[in-house]
Amino acid sequence: MRIIPFEFLIPRRPVSLQTKKKENLQAWKNFVRVEAEKVWQDRSVIKNGNLQLTLVYLCDDFPADTDNIIKPIQDALVGLVFQDDSLVSDVESHRRFMSDRIDRINLPSLLHRAVDTGKECVYVKVSESQPLEKYL
Repeated sequence: MRIIPFEFLIPRRPVSLQTKKKENLQAWKNFVRVEAEKVWQDRSVIKNGNLQLTLVYLCDDFPADTDNIIKPIQDALVGLVFQDDSLVSDVESHRRFMSDRIDRINLPSLLHRAVDTGKECVYVKVSESQPLEKYL
């Protein structure tokens, strides 16, 4: 399987899986899907293989926990990007404060632009998983 990495930006503060207002969680998943659809256009749903989901949450004060933002984003991509979330075998999730100095030199261009906006957002990339030794 050859997957060209797919990346998009969610230009909004993420909603935690632990939110007490479940209607907010569903609205968030719908928003994520709409943002992904803008970029995914005309691609087939990935039906097999091992995928890596990479998230970078650029946040203001009082951010959501990084582990609680993964599942809603992953769920929003089911049926659009990948057939089932069981195809995601690797997850990388990072949180950085917008007030911190972020070295932009080696960032992907989309993430570089996100940092420049100075607004909370989540960068999402779906790619092929690498051999285990690459992560260690």
